[in-house]
Amino acid sequence: MANINDAFPSNYLKASDLKGSQPVVTIDRVEFEPVGRTKEMKPILYFVGKDKGIVLNKTNASNVSNLAGTPETTEWNGVRIRLYSTHVEFQGETVEAIRIKAAPPNGVGHAPPAPVPVAAPVVAAVPLTDDDIPF
Repeated sequence: MANINDAFPSNYLKASDLKGSQPVVTIDRVEFEPVGRTKEMKPILYFVGKDKGIVLNKTNASNVSNLAGTPETTEWNGVRIRLYSTHVEFQGETVEAIRIKAAPPNGVGHAPPAPVPVAAPVVAAVPLTDDDIPF
């Protein structure tokens, strides 16, 4: 069965391209390119080892700026981020969009190591007397 999103390929990454995954990617560069019918210049975020970038909107640009610690796009290279899709309101309609959040600090999608169990201290059993009961 064909997916309708495959019938309309895009030069840029779309939420449907994620197919429900939340990939961790490394920023390669930001380029400004003409986008849309009006050919308005927009920032495009490209990733190491990936062909498609995403057109940055104000929300995603702000998130990357916060994660990178700087609004200077030339300093975003090498920053790791996680992409995910969610539903947002856009021009009065609910649509699927890509959003950006922090990547896990310990590697791509890996859970932190489980803590080493610590044995509970051994407490010797002491018999209770009537004086130990609080009533």
